[in-house]
Amino acid sequence: MSTARITGLARMSKKPSNSSNLDAVYEYHDRTKHQLQRYARSLGYMDWKNQPDPFRRYDQSLTLPLDHPHSTEAPSYDSLFETCQTPAARINRDSISRLFYESLAISAWKQASGNRWSLRVNPSSGNLHPTEAYLITGPIQDLSEVSAVYHYSAYAHALERRAILTKEEWRTLSTELPPDFLLISLTSIYWRESWKYGERAFRYCHHDVGHAIGAVTFAAAALGWKTRLIDCVTDTDLTTLLGLHQQEGIEAEHPDCLLAIYPFDADRTRTDSIIDLPVALLERLKTIEFEGSPNALSNDHHDWPIIGHVARACRFNSPRPLHHEHHSRTVHDLNNEFDADRRISARRIIRERRSALAMDGHGTIGSNTFYRMLMHVTPHAGKNIIEVLPWRACVSLAIFVHRVEGLPAGLYMLVRDFAHEASLKKTLRSGLCWEKPDGCPKTLPLYRLQEADAREVTKIISCHQDIAADGAFALGMLAAFDASLEQHGALFYPRLFWETGLIGQILYLEAEAAGIRSTGIGCFFDDVMHEVLGISDHSWQSLYHFTVGAPLEDSRLQPLPAYWHLK
Repeated sequence: MSTARITGLARMSKKPSNSSNLDAVYEYHDRTKHQLQRYARSLGYMDWKNQPDPFRRYDQSLTLPLDHPHSTEAPSYDSLFETCQTPAARINRDSISRLFYESLAISAWKQASGNRWSLRVNPSSGNLHPTEAYLITGPIQDLSEVSAVYHYSAYAHALERRAILTKEEWRTLSTELPPDFLLISLTSIYWRESWKYGERAFRYCHHDVGHAIGAVTFAAAALGWKTRLIDCVTDTDLTTLLGLHQQEGIEAEHPDCLLAIYPFDADRTRTDSIIDLPVALLERLKTIEFEGSPNALSNDHHDWPIIGHVARACRFNSPRPLHHEHHSRTVHDLNNEFDADRRISARRIIRERRSALAMDGHGTIGSNTFYRMLMHVTPHAGKNIIEVLPWRACVSLAIFVHRVEGLPAGLYMLVRDFAHEASLKKTLRSGLCWEKPDGCPKTLPLYRLQEADAREVTKIISCHQDIAADGAFALGMLAAFDASLEQHGALFYPRLFWETGLIGQILYLEAEAAGIRSTGIGCFFDDVMHEVLGISDHSWQSLYHFTVGAPLEDSRLQPLPAYWHLK
């Protein structure tokens, strides 16, 4: 694959302009693209004295410590992708402890040259962790006798109570959901990412939301629980429910999403989840003082006004369903002969996941492993993890194969929705072959576009990083950008990144299960990627890159147990 095409910017067609909010999204998206001659705006240096605290705490709130459960051999990792494979756990201290311990908790500490830092089950851009989590639940056996809103403290692995809900408020809120359900809400602190990445931080925060959605979904599935994103609660109401309206300034949290979690065996006749936040509850929460005060994260800050501008443009304040039925005409009917259960412990894979820091440059993976990974990120009926998002797939994958046994090196495309194929063929450059690879499962929508050694061009695209060329394969996640925003409006912009983050979380665990490693790549030259593919407008945009392969371990890094600091 020649690099001769990498000579300048892809030509962007006129964007849709049916609202000022959409204009703000397109302006932000284009302004924050990395280009060969310049990177997106940031400080350009590390302001170490103001590095944000990666842990949010609510001082003086009632704190409920959670248990630190041991790993178990069951359920298996592969079983989590199928519905109704694991008996549903009861909501109690043990299951709530496991839910957070296997999704958003600290997984280890590393130290080197006198420095020490934590890693978490959910990955984060730059290990900065802008994502916070809240639990909204009824009474929890052996933990709490009241319904309440809690903040999850990853540092303490504990629930910090923010507000008590009355029995009537909880009953009214839960009318439309099955018994024995709970809610988890995710929020973002943009400052944690903008401290390092400047204006591009809004993108990275929402990658992280997608990773966290995936992490919660996997942990819930290991407990026999189903997770679905709720799309009927406005950001304003969610802000009130969590007490975020009492925060202000650059360190304030911004509401992202609300997840409903309930047993697989709950009697549900539809795939969406609905809750009703009572007006009386919201009015009461506006007047009370929530428990605890948020800790300060930095002594000083550098503001990036465009982040606040695009965040306001994307607010979800006019609830309308984003849901699309997952029926036979919109999802693939996959029959994967490589999908036999490997009997690998899900809990071990989840807790041991790590981001690769470098790849060895020569390790290969088998084609069966490669196809299994692609099967698990492709929507099809009955696949529990990917169905957490209620909308049809908006993202397909442009894959640069370097070292996959049985596959020629080159450019491939995984078409994650039937409707994408015609649009991609129209948009991408002519002359691509669009052929099924030999040996590929017939039902897997994977196409070989061009045979070539793509290592050098992949490295250039990924901000000249060797890791993109040294793995078994790398990929760019292409979003149907114009079509998605025209259909749903500006509020869908962050949700496109959530979808890419969810795909990334699956790839992380897939690599771990295969005995290799992977890592997300947020630094890439957007329009160079588009030019290589022949994209000259906003119809498709690359939002997130990823690489998978055999890792190089750094022997200088010394591990410490996850919660050694509490002992």
